[in-house]
Parts: sequence; structure tokens; C-alpha cells
Amino acid sequence: MVRLEQYEEIQAQTTLVILSDKKTKLDKSLGEEAIAYNKKFQKSDDKFDFLKGANGFTFFVKSDQKAEELRVIGAKIIAQLSKDVKSVSLIGAAVDQLNIAEGMLLSSYQFIKYFKDADKKKLGLETVLLSKEVSSKKINELIDTAKAVFWARDRVNEPVSHLNATQLAEAISELGAEAGMTVQVLEKTQIESLKMGGLLAVNKGSIDQPTFTIVEYKPEKAINKKPIVLVGKGVVYDTGGLSLKPTPGSMDVMKSDMAGAACMAGTIYLAALQKLKVHIIALIPATDNRPGLNAYAPGDVITMYDGTTVEVLNTDAEGRMILADALAYSNKFKPELVIDAATLTGAALRAIGTKASVIMGNADDKVFDQLERAGNEVHERTVRFPFWDDYATEIKSSIADLKNLGGPNAGMITAGKFLEHFVKSPYIHMDIAGPAWLDAKEDYKGQGGTGAGIRLLFNFLKKYK
Repeated sequence: MVRLEQYEEIQAQTTLVILSDKKTKLDKSLGEEAIAYNKKFQKSDDKFDFLKGANGFTFFVKSDQKAEELRVIGAKIIAQLSKDVKSVSLIGAAVDQLNIAEGMLLSSYQFIKYFKDADKKKLGLETVLLSKEVSSKKINELIDTAKAVFWARDRVNEPVSHLNATQLAEAISELGAEAGMTVQVLEKTQIESLKMGGLLAVNKGSIDQPTFTIVEYKPEKAINKKPIVLVGKGVVYDTGGLSLKPTPGSMDVMKSDMAGAACMAGTIYLAALQKLKVHIIALIPATDNRPGLNAYAPGDVITMYDGTTVEVLNTDAEGRMILADALAYSNKFKPELVIDAATLTGAALRAIGTKASVIMGNADDKVFDQLERAGNEVHERTVRFPFWDDYATEIKSSIADLKNLGGPNAGMITAGKFLEHFVKSPYIHMDIAGPAWLDAKEDYKGQGGTGAGIRLLFNFLKKYK
């Protein structure tokens, strides 16, 4: 990962990023050419430009831009750099430097481990240098954020041939050891003893074992007397089961169906690294969904962890089956808030695309407002959908307590109402099916797994009241 460091003074022969406005007076040490070009740039309508001189590139950025605009420019700068550029120094107001640095750092991510010429493809940049006006605390927070997001992206991009449920649990355990969290991994026999029927049913078609991972971060003097529980969908690969998906544009990217698990594991990891004063528990049910062996079938009736019976109408609605067991398990902690994250429905993607996550639930409006503000600040936006009880009628079964599929419309909401049934605490459901995976490169979010939800939830927890 690209390093972030502070500089005492600008070094000669370095690539510069100058954030300025019309009132900015640049130091003469930057050279007459850069000073003259900056004056010309400030008179133009351009927001971003660059000058190629004898010492390499100097980038010019107008500082009167929103945080997200600066992050995107940070990604543009990364795209412009040649492989021989090893360091870049930022000049400007501290908050502007941080926004540019965030865009640069997040866009420096690469998943190239399976290329035989990976060394040739590797980004040349090694260090981004910020001025001493930028606090070490803010720099460390940005470094930890990138570590968590990159970890999540790596997991989402990893093919199932290298990341089954057991390997996901092992990766989460490594996070716990690093960040001082307690991690307990339940294996199949323990899951059977708990009678987690949803997780076991989805796993019946697979030769790989399911796991249920419990992560706890409990700081001294936490501000919350009851924990916040984060639940992440960990379907490491989804064929759809016997309700088999088509391959093009669907099954071929279903290694990403554990993005909710990556999000929640990454969030609690980041909270622990940053030593937030919030007691958090993360629950990660994990399995793949295959059509083999004794795979569960449409028409089956499954008894869940809490005793609820569910009629299976579609085995491709498997995420809600494993989440339901985990959500019911959360009740034992008597949490003050439960949030889940899942790449749950195509309906959410079709409704709002990749630009935001769909959220809904029964938590207090104030909590939803806090979550929305937190998302807007980091540009991981949310759109709240209605959660009326009318929708719950669509998941009533004629032969069991519930069915795992609603009608043809509002699928993201009926899925949320299904999950709500299993939670006794205030609840928020996040459907991240849109932003969790990008088929094409998009600014600092990259291509493939994005790590969506981590920056949003960390910012929410950091300011949690």
C-alpha cells in the first residue's frame, strides 16, 4: 500500500500537487514557472490541470471544490503518474490535502496477484507526502481506512477457488489478532448444535463446510451500554443453487456475494484500529450456494435458528436464509442497534444503480438521519425505502410461517421485511448490491470489489450518539 508521510519542507525534484485559490501566494522555492502557471490556472475555468517541466509533473487543483470532487481528482492524478514517480508532495490547506490524499490512496489499489507479470503492472508510486499542518491523527485514520477497504476489496475480488467459507473465517481471525478483537469461529458441528437451519440448508449443496464467525470489539468505557451488532452476508459464491443463475452478467461475478461480510468485518476492524469508544459485535454467516449433493430445493420447508419455519420458493434467495439465522442469534446480546449489510437483491441495483445503498428498517429516524449524514460526508450515499407492514403480507406462506420470496415488485423491501422478522432490536437493513461491485473502473472506487459500506459505517460509528 502507498505510504502517507509528513514532510518538513518540499524536496527538490519531486512531483507536486498544488491546491490553491486566487489569494494563494506560492513560495518562490517552487520556481517561477510553477508560480506563473498557477496564476494563469486560477484565471481559467479549469478545476484541475498539470504542467510538465524539467522536474516532472506539477499538478494544479482549485481548492474551492467539494470533498468528493477532490477525491476524484486524486484518482485522476494517480492515473496520470508514470511508473518512475515514487513520491508526490501535496501543498495546500490541510483538509484539502487529506481529500486529495484519500482519493489517491484509495485509487492506488490493485488486484494483480494472479498475473505472472504482476511486478511490471505494479504502481510505481510509493509515498504521498503531506505537510506538517496535517495532523498525524488524521493521517493514521486515513491509512487505517485504506487498510480496511483494501482488505475488503481483496476478499471480494478473490475467487472462490481461493476463498471458501473456512478461508474467509481464517482471514477475519487474522484481523482480530492484529486489532485486538475477540474472534470465535463456529464450524459445522457447532452450527448444527445451534440448529441454524437457514445456514445449513444453503450449505447442503456444497462439499465445503459453512462457518459462523463472531467478532467482538469491546473497548473500556464504551459509550454504549448495549452493543451495536453488525451482520454481514457471507455467501462466498452463489450459483443460485437449484434455481440456477445464468452465467453472463450474473453468476460470473458471484464471488462478490460476500461483500456484506467483507464490509462488516472491515468496519469492526477499522473501529478497533482507531480505538473507537463503541462496543461492537460482528456476526458473519458464511457458505457457498451450490446445486450439488443434497441441495435444498424450491418447496422445502426449513426450520430456522429461532424456530420460524420458512417455505423455500427460490434457492437463489439464499442470502436472507443465512442472514436470518445470524439476525436471530443477535438477540442474545440484547443490542441497542442491529445493522446488516448484504448484496441481497437485484431489485436494489435496478432501483438506484451503483451510486448508493438501499436502506430501510425500524430504527429511530434520528439513527437513520445520522447514517445518511455519515454517508453523504464520505460520498457513500444511502436511499431510505419505505418499510410499511403492508409489505410483510407478501412473504406469508400457506404452509409455513414465512416464505423466502415476495411478489414480483419491491423485492428489496419484501426481503427486508423477511429479515426484520428475526430481529428483536431496532434494526437497519443495508442492501449494497449496487455499489459493492463495479464492472468497469470508476475513479477511486476502482473496478471489481469496492469495499462499499466501510467508510460509511465507520463515519457513522465515529460520531455515534
